Amino acid sequence: MDWWQGGAIPVEFALGVALVLLVVSIVLLTLWLLSARARRREASKRSEVERGLLDLDSMLAEQTARLRMVRELHEVAVSSVVGIVKQADGARYAGEGDPAAAVRSAASIADAARAALDDLRRVAAIVKHGEADVSPQPGIKTARELFRVMREAGLEIRFEETGERFELKSGAELAIYRILQEALSNALKYGGEGTSVTVAFRWSSQGIRVTIDDDGIRAAARRAGLDPHAATAQGGYTAEDDAAALTTTPSGPGITEMRERAELFGGVFHAETVPGVGFSVAVSFPALRHIATIATDGGRQA
Repeated sequence: MDWWQGGAIPVEFALGVALVLLVVSIVLLTLWLLSARARRREASKRSEVERGLLDLDSMLAEQTARLRMVRELHEVAVSSVVGIVKQADGARYAGEGDPAAAVRSAASIADAARAALDDLRRVAAIVKHGEADVSPQPGIKTARELFRVMREAGLEIRFEETGERFELKSGAELAIYRILQEALSNALKYGGEGTSVTVAFRWSSQGIRVTIDDDGIRAAARRAGLDPHAATAQGGYTAEDDAAALTTTPSGPGITEMRERAELFGGVFHAETVPGVGFSVAVSFPALRHIATIATDGGRQA
């Protein structure tokens, strides 16, 4: 009689079943261990993120309080300077008829100036508080390093420069650098790897015009396997997108920051989406040389 009809179960079959069960058990145990490890790793990452958020919240609160103190002291200092200007004007007119009054006003002006200087020193102390290392601010001369970093991140950058470069004050140079940095970061963020960017510096006798043009829209189409020149390709850039780009003014924190940095030094900022191509940023500083030191750097260091 066969074993499935009530006979004895063959030893080979029993061993086979036991081996299968053992293998299944090992697989299930391995999967469970892997899952447990993944859960622990995920919990650890979540904990790290939560701690990071707490640290950021604490840092934000600290910086907010510090900025509030800076703003208040700045307002006090501005008020003091306004008072000094008024006293100086008064001393000038009083000195025409009474030199002794001018001397007394000069002493009062000196006291007010010392008080304003003390307030400004407090502002500097607040700003520097907690800074372990104050490194030199970047500028046009360090743009080469910025280009290198952005190329490693995936951008294809071509740099052009015309005209005679002249030395800029550090504040103006930093503003141009930050605008360039923000524009390149946006090109990488929205265009992605493979986006081509043309950066141009056009120096005039009194100023500079900086343009950053990318082909982020075409780059996105290329990555999607679409014809980058077909405006109506399915899933690509459509005619409706063209119309929206022509009638919508770009906005956002980055655009606002670039515009404000340009305006601080008498610059004119313009940004627009080029339909079917990408994004363009242009900033012109028509009269920047009058705040520059009188020095010439004929080299091309970017």
